Amino acid sequence: MPKKKQYKVKTQVFAYPGMGGWHFASVPKKESEQIKKDFKDQARGWGSLPVEVKIGKTQWSTSIFPDKKSGTYLLPLKAQVRKAEGLFDQDKVAIEIRLV
Repeated sequence: MPKKKQYKVKTQVFAYPGMGGWHFASVPKKESEQIKKDFKDQARGWGSLPVEVKIGKTQWSTSIFPDKKSGTYLLPLKAQVRKAEGLFDQDKVAIEIRLV
């Protein structure tokens, strides 16, 4: 069983098309492949993996979800986090993700 592992990535915020206003950040392909390799046996419903995340000064617990279309994991960004860090659609962002 792999130990807890942390990833520091740079990616872009995107708004999911449609109603609801959901925003996500994609974990880059290289890191997504490594996460899948190391942690796929720990996946929960819909293939989700529990994570602790830090963007700027904001930290929270959530899950990342596999995106079959892109082959990456998606990190949902709550409105509270986006507001606290001033994040909008298409913004570039540095994220620390720790698998738990």
